[in-house]
Amino acid sequence: MNLIKFSELYPDEQSCKDKIKSLRDKNGVVYAQCGGIQHYLKRDKEMYECKLCGFRTSLKSGTMMHKSKLPYRYWLLAFHLVTSTKKGFSSKEIQRQLEHKRYQPIWCMVHKIRASMGSRDDNYSLCGTLELDEGFFSVKVPEDQKGEPKKRGRSSQSILF
Repeated sequence: MNLIKFSELYPDEQSCKDKIKSLRDKNGVVYAQCGGIQHYLKRDKEMYECKLCGFRTSLKSGTMMHKSKLPYRYWLLAFHLVTSTKKGFSSKEIQRQLEHKRYQPIWCMVHKIRASMGSRDDNYSLCGTLELDEGFFSVKVPEDQKGEPKKRGRSSQSILF
C-alpha cells in the first residue's frame, strides 16, 4: 500500500480507531480478571466491558499501544512507514513526517514496533536452501574440509548455519 492509498483508507482519527477495533475483535479480547471473552463496546467511552465481571479495558490496552497517549493515526502511520520500505525510517524522520514536537514519544513508539517485529521473527527459523545476495558472512568450515584451500569468487562455498 502506498502513502496515497493509506491516506484514502485512514483519512481521520475515527477511521484509525475503527481499524484497531476490527483487529481487536478479530483476535479477541480476554480479560485477565475473570478469563471472560464475551464483551460489548461502550461507545461513549470507547472501551470494552466484560459481560461477566464488568471490567473495562480500552482499545489500546493489551497491545503495544498500551498506556500511549499518541493518537491512533500516529500508530497506524508508523506501522505503515516502518513496514513499507526495505531500508525503513528513522524515528527522527517519522517525527518529522508526523510533525510532532517531541522526539521521545515517537522514539518509544518506533522502538515498540521494531521490538515487536523482532520478537515475531524469533518464532521462525530458516531451513532448506537459502539464496543470498552479495554480502559478507562468517562461514563455518566443516571438520573434514579444514586446512584445504578455499575457492575464490561468488557462490564458491556453501554456507552452513
